[in-house]
Amino acid sequence: MKSIIVGTAGHIDHGKTALVKALTGIDADRLEEEKRRGITIDLGFAHMDLPAPNGETLRLGFVDVPGHERFVRNMLAGVGGIDLVLLVIAADEAIRPQTREHFDILQLLGVQRGITVLTKSDAVDADTLDVVRLEVEDFLRGTFLAPSNTAQSNTHQTDKQQKIIAVSSLTGAGLDDLKQAIVAVGSEALPRDSQAIARLPIDRVFTMKGFGTVVTGTLVAGTIRREDELEVFPTGRRVRVRGAQVHGRSADRAVAGQRTALNLVGVNTEDLSRGMTLAPPATFETTRRADVQLRLLSSAPHALKNRARVHFHSYTMETVAEIVLDRAQQIAPGDGAFARLKLPEAALLLPGDRFIIRQFSPVVTIGGGVVLDAAPILRTPELKEFLKILASGSAEKILEARIARRQHQGISISKLVAETGWAKSVIEAKLDSALKSGRLVEAGDLFLHSPALESLKAQAVRVAGEFHKKNPLVGGISKEELRAQLNATPEVFEAVAVMLGREKKLEVTGDLVRLPGRGVVMKDDEAESKKAIEEAFVSAGLQVPALPQVIAGLKIDRVRAQKIVTLLLRDKILIKISDELLFHRSALDTLRRQIARYKLTSSKIDVAKFKELTGVTRKYAIPLLEYLDRERVTRRIGDAREIL
Repeated sequence: MKSIIVGTAGHIDHGKTALVKALTGIDADRLEEEKRRGITIDLGFAHMDLPAPNGETLRLGFVDVPGHERFVRNMLAGVGGIDLVLLVIAADEAIRPQTREHFDILQLLGVQRGITVLTKSDAVDADTLDVVRLEVEDFLRGTFLAPSNTAQSNTHQTDKQQKIIAVSSLTGAGLDDLKQAIVAVGSEALPRDSQAIARLPIDRVFTMKGFGTVVTGTLVAGTIRREDELEVFPTGRRVRVRGAQVHGRSADRAVAGQRTALNLVGVNTEDLSRGMTLAPPATFETTRRADVQLRLLSSAPHALKNRARVHFHSYTMETVAEIVLDRAQQIAPGDGAFARLKLPEAALLLPGDRFIIRQFSPVVTIGGGVVLDAAPILRTPELKEFLKILASGSAEKILEARIARRQHQGISISKLVAETGWAKSVIEAKLDSALKSGRLVEAGDLFLHSPALESLKAQAVRVAGEFHKKNPLVGGISKEELRAQLNATPEVFEAVAVMLGREKKLEVTGDLVRLPGRGVVMKDDEAESKKAIEEAFVSAGLQVPALPQVIAGLKIDRVRAQKIVTLLLRDKILIKISDELLFHRSALDTLRRQIARYKLTSSKIDVAKFKELTGVTRKYAIPLLEYLDRERVTRRIGDAREIL
């Protein structure tokens, strides 16, 4: 069963609600004020099933919108997710202001399919109806609703000739023809992707007795099942789906392209509102910035100035946005441009989302466009080329561009899902070719652009070489210091180190990284000093001198001497057992043998016996015993040590 969302559009009192009722038997005016005033104020909904020629059932969900200029904001909340529009024009009034504004909105939103319906045909004679038909044909020329093959090529018009169908909701005349046209056009509409990540923009929130909190909306992508956990964007609240309805009937699941009602657990009506969106938890990220491609209507009253504030509408969401134009101070009516939107509060926007902008005051529709990037980074000279790829590139090129702009920081697949709105399986399939060709590289959980990785590798070799020049007495740069200088994530750094090691451009030994074959390079006086330091501690045994005293007797400066000591400590020739005491490893090895021989006569040793055994004072005895405890040679028990 194929599901199609049908929206109405047109001027107030042109019979949109009456037409929906005539087609479906459902009165979409649900508010008491609408009944009393006789006009549609908010969105209304209806549904019906029609048989298609191929034997398939076409399930139609109708979104009826208000036609009054004061309620265009409500109209905008309903038409964002439609697949097919019924442009309703009353035969006794023809084209009116809201006919034009609604039709501008439909074109800005990229609606590609629809039917023009002349209602109230019973209210005029045949000659008048023909005149109105000619006026409408002229109005629609060159658009996706053009009643002939004069539509512009970029509207993807089918070869079938579009019809203008005259009907009367009062007498029923023309309704069968309209139903046939709906089936024909609806059958051509591409089904929405039920395998995509689910997204339900909320258009109604209410409480139902015996059920609790209920929300409704058009499921624009994916599938939502009973008991699914969802996240409310932008608030981040988690909810559970207790039950679902599709077209007024209980269902185990709702799929993309269906009008959907969800009974939610874990939230009250006060926590929800029109404009919020339901989606799987921890999948998307909200934003206050978005790079877009926008177009100003040729009928816009003024040029759009840089940093202008506008009313911004996308799906059911409405907010105020500041528009920062790219390298321009304004755009003229009829022109387009790249721009960055700045929102006062976080919202959920994804690439491909269509939007409408309305003048701040007086409030009229002036343009619209499409979101290109809802995760923008700093504006750079390359931004325009990047946005051009997002606007017209293939999925593969878009993904490669998104990865390339992250340079050597890389990006995870979960971030790519959040940035694009595409499912993980789709992204993996689209990346396969670039990974196999080597244009992209995986580093742990991250994807990197190969040129960025090669640049980082060259930088790593350069930094290591510079370190050797500045620090000839150090065996190499520490891994953490090198990573910090490269400003690389641990995952990327490890990948770079492995690659450079495999290519024999760097060597990694323990915590040190060095150029192949490079180590400590000493001058004659430094080598002499190293030998002097080592001999000073070897000859001292366990009664070692203070390090400053040893350094003071050398022929080199203190800084170089300290580096030599660091080298001796790194190579474990000297061992530091306290803040003030360093011992030669040979002395400590001798001590271990002494303790082992002493164990043959006694399993325990105290401080006094230790001093007697080694010939050291308490100054050395206590630190040495604590060192033996740490090395698990001894274990302190009270005032004595057990020899292990």
